[in-house]
Amino acid sequence: MSYAPTYEETYGKAAIFVDKILKGAKPSDLPIEQPTKFEFLVNLKTAKTLGVPIPPALLLRADHVFE
Repeated sequence: MSYAPTYEETYGKAAIFVDKILKGAKPSDLPIEQPTKFEFLVNLKTAKTLGVPIPPALLLRADHVFE
């Protein structure tokens, strides 16, 4: 299982930072930004291999379930 920022948001924000730096901004002057959108992912194959039961209620909350 993983609860992490989405790749789209992470890469999008990275592109904005790169653009600002290429336009002359000093990296030390750029603000630190926290992610705002997260995804909950469940890998059922790995859970079954490890013998970890995943409750159906948890699977319903997952954004992506990998089998």
